[in-house]
Amino acid sequence: MGSGTRLGFWYCLRTVIAGCSLFVGANYAFSVATVYQLSHPQQVLTEADAAIVLGAAAWDKRPSPVFRERINHAINLYRAGIVKKILFTGGSPRAGFMTEAAVGRRYAIRNGVDANDIIYENHSRDTWQNLVNAKAIADDNDLNSFIIVSDPYHLARACFMARDLGLNVQLSPTPTTRYTATQSKLRFIAQESYTLMVYQWVQHLSKFPRFIRMLRTLV
Repeated sequence: MGSGTRLGFWYCLRTVIAGCSLFVGANYAFSVATVYQLSHPQQVLTEADAAIVLGAAAWDKRPSPVFRERINHAINLYRAGIVKKILFTGGSPRAGFMTEAAVGRRYAIRNGVDANDIIYENHSRDTWQNLVNAKAIADDNDLNSFIIVSDPYHLARACFMARDLGLNVQLSPTPTTRYTATQSKLRFIAQESYTLMVYQWVQHLSKFPRFIRMLRTLV
């Protein structure tokens, strides 16, 4: 291999690396902007069939402070007549403990929500499973419109997942969050932005096999 060929190879490699870095950087910046934008309350919420409360930690029979704020916010939407029902999600972290959804249901009933207006699923372990299981239960109960309740910076990823599942959703962030210090807030935004970016890449890559099969049918 001559020196000119070697120089051309390294030039191409540097160009490819620089291009990929720019692409990733731009994609990440877009994710940060999306996470920040969707963390703010929508100006007007229209009435929906149910509030979907995404699961969070529960301490035996008590909701953690993060989970409690999500439940309280859903209860406020229910009392205001914006939602007719509350749908709790979340399984149990360990065998023998109440599930997150059961803890949420118990707390809501103790705070005046009619038990007949609460539905829940007990098996999910992450946001994707929260929404997949919520959709299955919603379909069984003829629920068609939803307001997702969660921490502000968590809502962007939940929104993309819900819409990929075909759910008709609005977003309503909790008015409080445990991420109040600047350092922890920036860390949470960075984490959620990265996770959203990776989720979108996975979704796009999953379409390639179908795209290739479609091209083969045209050849």
